[in-house]
Amino acid sequence: MSRITDIEQGIDQLFSESPYDMDSERRQARLLSLLKNEIGYACEKSASYAKYIEHWPIHFQCAETIADLPYLPVGVFKANPPLSLIRSDEVKRTLTSSATTGQVPSRIVLDSATSRRMAKGALTIFRNFIGSERRPYLVIDTSENLASQGQIGARGAAIQALRSFATEIVCSMQLTSDGESRLDLDRVLACAAQWKNSEILVYGFTYVIWTQFVQRLKQAGIKLDLPNARVLHSGGWKRLQEEAVTHDAFNSDVAEVFGCPVSNIIDYYGMVENVGVIYPDCEYGNKHVPAFAEVIVRDPLTLAPVAAGDKGLIQVCSVLPTSFPGFLLLTEDMAEVIGYDGCSCGRKGPSFRFAGRVPKAEVRGCGNLESKRRRQPEMAGVA
Repeated sequence: MSRITDIEQGIDQLFSESPYDMDSERRQARLLSLLKNEIGYACEKSASYAKYIEHWPIHFQCAETIADLPYLPVGVFKANPPLSLIRSDEVKRTLTSSATTGQVPSRIVLDSATSRRMAKGALTIFRNFIGSERRPYLVIDTSENLASQGQIGARGAAIQALRSFATEIVCSMQLTSDGESRLDLDRVLACAAQWKNSEILVYGFTYVIWTQFVQRLKQAGIKLDLPNARVLHSGGWKRLQEEAVTHDAFNSDVAEVFGCPVSNIIDYYGMVENVGVIYPDCEYGNKHVPAFAEVIVRDPLTLAPVAAGDKGLIQVCSVLPTSFPGFLLLTEDMAEVIGYDGCSCGRKGPSFRFAGRVPKAEVRGCGNLESKRRRQPEMAGVA
């Protein structure tokens, strides 16, 4: 059996189970073996990645936990051309992050197999939180961000991730001739009247929902009568925090404008480099990790994993990509570990809360780790 076939079968086995029924001990064993196989595969496909792995203090085949495996700083995906494990003719789509002005965006290349897995991963998670029913879908964005081919940004990817739940899609904003977006209030009010008694789905970037939708309707004294709206949002919290907008204030105003319960508003954490894996809030405000992924929170100074109740840098882990080495990535975000397998919502696995971006500073890598390299195993197939 080829390595890639073995990897694909391992991923399929994880998909065959409910995403939040696997406890942390069993998850650790299943993912550790699969991630080792994926690192070996990536080393075969990329000489530069293999060289990086070769200099890691602990040989990946000797790792006893996922936390011991070699990880990449997420900034490596800002390279151009993108860091890739596939030939250029195999690239079906390139995703770009939503970098702020003056920053270089990350670029992620997807082939057909990785695209399918990542779509399946997001759908599996969404179904667990919002059900599988199809319903009208209101997008708090412009139709230009619904592009589906070639290069696509983070906003477009997030919008498209929910298309499978839609009976129809309506964009609430229009792009003006000078390139600015504006709220199409007449369209919004027409949809609200038509969907008044329906289950509907709403998605937008957090900052866009707040500034261009909720605040504008509040200023106009308009409240939508959509009690069955389910509002999902992601991204943009840093800008809202700079404006002193709290999570509770956001939820309260969104619920007031839509006329829905606060419990129908779901914030989720996600990133282009970890595409296919998202971390929605449960009813207790905690973000959860599906069975095909892992989150490790590391001390910013020592990079050691922190205990429940402590904060640190988020490391995301995913078995889904094989077109780029996005298996283990140290992000520039902070989180607080809530616990392991003990959330009152019943979902097993790690739970955490987003705690903001890291202040601009160089994040040190493996130089802070144990300098003594363990003896490499003597076995066939080790890259």
